[in-house]
Amino acid sequence: MFTHDRRQLREVFFRAWRNHRDHLPLSGVENIIVDIALRHPEYQPLLEHPERHEEQDYLPEMGATNPFLHMGMHIAIAEQLSIDQPHGVRALYQRLLQQSNDPHDAQHRAMECLSEMVWQAQRNGTAPDEAIYLSCLKRLVFSA
Repeated sequence: MFTHDRRQLREVFFRAWRNHRDHLPLSGVENIIVDIALRHPEYQPLLEHPERHEEQDYLPEMGATNPFLHMGMHIAIAEQLSIDQPHGVRALYQRLLQQSNDPHDAQHRAMECLSEMVWQAQRNGTAPDEAIYLSCLKRLVFSA
């Protein structure tokens, strides 16, 4: 899934959904994508119509949320949890999960911190700082 080509990246999402819909085997990240799409029924219509959405812009200044970015952040968190990278993220996520008892909600809460880290990196023109991410997660865990 590592590419800078928006069309190629989105095609992975469209293909995963198409394979799911057609009862074809899923491989690798496709399983994660389908699980995310099933938890986000509002994204399923766009996955059904790649021709309408493969080039669509989702501009925050227009009040739009980018569904591909949102699903991509779910993927990033799932991969982080699978390898506990950055170290300690899995334990912090488990604490969030204990608080909400809902894996999807816990991921959305973690996503706030992931977004914060990425935003700070963009704003400062630096690499993402795992310490910012983990610190934010700790604040979420211990403020509840």
